[in-house]
Amino acid sequence: MPVVNYHENIRDVQRPGISLTESQSFYKTWAADYDKDTKDSNYNGPRATAHRVLNLFEGKTDVRILDVAAGTGMSGEALHKVGFRTMDALEPSEDMLAVAKEKNIYGRLIQDFLGTNRLDIEDGEYDATVMVGGMVEGHVGCDCLEELIRVVKPGGFVVICMREVNLRKVPEYHKLEPRMAALQSEGCWERVSRDVFPNYCEGEDGVIFVYRVC
Repeated sequence: MPVVNYHENIRDVQRPGISLTESQSFYKTWAADYDKDTKDSNYNGPRATAHRVLNLFEGKTDVRILDVAAGTGMSGEALHKVGFRTMDALEPSEDMLAVAKEKNIYGRLIQDFLGTNRLDIEDGEYDATVMVGGMVEGHVGCDCLEELIRVVKPGGFVVICMREVNLRKVPEYHKLEPRMAALQSEGCWERVSRDVFPNYCEGEDGVIFVYRVC
């Protein structure tokens, strides 16, 4: 078993009842130390997701990816490490995005929230949208799925990685899988896989959802 460090900042930014405004304000002071704190807490979500995305494209890396809720670019770094080079970042926090910019792995840096709002992105612009860690209390809600689908070309993928326990623990995500199923019934996408894996972060399991856009 890995040594688990339950970091205070990780717990505070997703405490029960935290609002979107509060969580975004928290990142103003945490951005500089975010990478160190999450690495110290055995954050393996980005690495696991990057390998899953590589598998989806059967080793092909000349595709366009939107890193959603990109934060400081940890997921982008993991995707870059396995060979992906054409990536944009979507992130609401100016301070987190500033750290991501320094890593020189992204093309566009898009500062915006993901929700029901239409992003400044054309329909079908990407081969995949990838979101790791965005679905925690007071962050990205279930109303984002349509926009994740819209910006992916038909046949492309939507990949979402999160703590598996949040599906039960966070009231907002009680709606997630029913909404995913409804969008499949509506012909928007089809499920490829739902994989639970160990040691996502702080020793807790993660889950990776993969859907193919219709």
